[in-house]
Amino acid sequence: MLTKFKKKYIGNWDFYRRYLLLAIPMILQNAITNLVSFLDNIMVGQLGTEQMSGVAIVNQLIFVYNLAIFGAVSAASIFGAQYFGKGNHKGHMYSFRFKLYATLLVTGGAILLFLMKGSALISLYLTDTVGNGATDVALKYGQEYLAIMMVGLIPFAVNQSYATNIKETGQTFIPMLASFVAVGTNALLDYLMIFGIGPFPKMGVAGAALATVIARYIEALIVIIWAHMHRAKNRYLEGAYTGFGIPFAELKAILVKGFPLMMNEVMWAAGMTTVTQCYSVRGLDVVAGLNIASTITNLFNIVYLQLGSCISIVVGQYLGAGKLKEAKDADNKMIVFSVFCCVIMAALMFVVGGFFPGIYNTSEEIKGLATRFIAVSAIIMPFCAFSHASYFTLRSGGKTVVTFLFDSVFTWVIVVPAAYLLAHFTGLGIVSIYFLVQGTEMIKVIIGYYMVKSNVWVVQMV
Repeated sequence: MLTKFKKKYIGNWDFYRRYLLLAIPMILQNAITNLVSFLDNIMVGQLGTEQMSGVAIVNQLIFVYNLAIFGAVSAASIFGAQYFGKGNHKGHMYSFRFKLYATLLVTGGAILLFLMKGSALISLYLTDTVGNGATDVALKYGQEYLAIMMVGLIPFAVNQSYATNIKETGQTFIPMLASFVAVGTNALLDYLMIFGIGPFPKMGVAGAALATVIARYIEALIVIIWAHMHRAKNRYLEGAYTGFGIPFAELKAILVKGFPLMMNEVMWAAGMTTVTQCYSVRGLDVVAGLNIASTITNLFNIVYLQLGSCISIVVGQYLGAGKLKEAKDADNKMIVFSVFCCVIMAALMFVVGGFFPGIYNTSEEIKGLATRFIAVSAIIMPFCAFSHASYFTLRSGGKTVVTFLFDSVFTWVIVVPAAYLLAHFTGLGIVSIYFLVQGTEMIKVIIGYYMVKSNVWVVQMV
């Protein structure tokens, strides 16, 4: 029995070596990015609860935009890597054009929405349960932060178009280097501009936004300039700006295969943001506590998130090569390894997570809420690791419609209604509500288990 279990779910050293060589750079890059976000959050948190809450709400809105951009580029990336692999640089160029058009269209829509409805969107998260006017102050800081952050949306969109195409050619170093430079710049400017160090004026939340915008422009410039200076390595740029069209066949293929992926990213992000809005009806303290908890949780989540992403790469390679048996074997072992690593990270977060809220300049009530939210997230994390691995297993076989149902439809049919009903129509405390809503992940685990076991994803697409 034990021997059979080991053979099915535990790999040898060479297997884990290959897996980790792929995963560790991705984990490190995301660790640095999330660490800087954590430091940024702490620095804004030193300004006060209203400032921290206003920034956190705007970042929820920006989060939906970011996921829409990722969905837009992912749709074309499904084909971009295959075009490059076949040496079809013209096809790769068309996928690049699609990314530029799609990301700029999403960005234009987002800017228009924020200009017209920005204040109303921020106000959705502000419920004055105390009557001390704190929500009005948080709204003012949120508007100030959003006005500056909009300036950084265009370079982010263009950078994603270039960086994803560069990665499809197998060149991951430059996008990673640009990311490191950007997060380092962001962290330094945050410190100088938020608190007014040296010749810099004390700008508070405006300084935090300006630091992010400057960092985004620097990151985009590094990637774009490098790409155009190395045309031999970036053949997709040949003719990219000498015309505007995309052949109907290529456009149709990208839209048909990629549209569910695009919609999934947008609807899932919107669903998560709606869940947060449901929690926010319990007061500004809840918004602040969730902000602290989610920032810390993101630091610990990166391991299972990146291990899950690697599943689609490794399994996808086996499927593409027609090695269906090897794909199933690798998938079993990687899912178990991802969950095992996540159990360790969850235990660590449960033990040390409670120390982080003490760093923030806020009330003891908010610190207590954040500590309990972190504990709940730690308990649920291993289940999230399994459902995340299941998602990328299904995605590796090109089951974009299935992943759409599994991810965003589940969120809107199960998670959002649960959060809304519990927050609005029960007398349960917010921590209990948070636990029950997070606990819906168990349903997703069961669905994911049976879908992976059914082998519906074991498909050779190319």
